[in-house]
Amino acid sequence: MDASVKRIAKQRIQKLFRLAIKIHKENQQLAQRYVDIARRIAMAAKVRLPTEYRRLVCRHCKSFILPGVSCRVRIKQRREPHVVITCLKCGGYIRIPLRRKANEQKNNC
Repeated sequence: MDASVKRIAKQRIQKLFRLAIKIHKENQQLAQRYVDIARRIAMAAKVRLPTEYRRLVCRHCKSFILPGVSCRVRIKQRREPHVVITCLKCGGYIRIPLRRKANEQKNNC
C-alpha cells in the first residue's frame, strides 16, 4: 500500500463517520452501516481509526455509539480517575484513564 491509498482511506473514513454522526437520530441502521463500511476500509488499507472515531465504536459488539444517545458516559474517581463509557446495546464498557503522562509529572516537581 502506498501513501496515496492510505490518505484516501483516511479521508473516506472521516467522511463516513461524519455522515454517521449526522444521520444517527433519523436512521440508526444507516449510521451503523456507515461505521461498518469505515471499519472495513480501515482494515483493508491497514490504517488505524483515529482515536476520536475509535471511541464511537463499541469494542464488544462493534456498534456505533453516540454519547448520551446510545451510550452512557461517567467519570469515576476510584483508584485512578477515569472515564467509563457504557454501551447501552450490549452493556460492554470502556475505561479511559485521566491521569497525566509520566513526563508531565516529573517536570512539575
